[in-house]
Amino acid sequence: MKIVPALVVRATVGLAVLSFSGCGHNLPELPDFDSAAWRADPYGCRNQRAALLPVLARHRNDLFEARINDITAVLGHPDEEELGEQSDKVYIYYVTPGPQCGPGHPRAARNRVMLRSGATGTVTEVILPVLAEQ
Repeated sequence: MKIVPALVVRATVGLAVLSFSGCGHNLPELPDFDSAAWRADPYGCRNQRAALLPVLARHRNDLFEARINDITAVLGHPDEEELGEQSDKVYIYYVTPGPQCGPGHPRAARNRVMLRSGATGTVTEVILPVLAEQ
């Protein structure tokens, strides 16, 4: 059995943290996206997020590989969060009123933005709903 000095272990952990913190990119400005309106509409129950979805769709490519912390700075805390395998997370934001607006916020399967992040904390998948013209 080989004993590794604590200083070597701390240095290795520190390098690992630095390498992960450098992953991803800053989320650029999203012109015409009203972050305050999005954040003021939890679970999409006020139907304000639907009007912002086209702007988010135009900037879809900017969301890929963005740091999940930058995403939550713009969109706020997700309405729901799912934990996947190997540190994957899925952040869910509802866009229109639905069953999730009822008491206890039951899950709904439609009209929601889903952002998947990997172990490095960057967005790896963006799923946007297609809303019918009203």
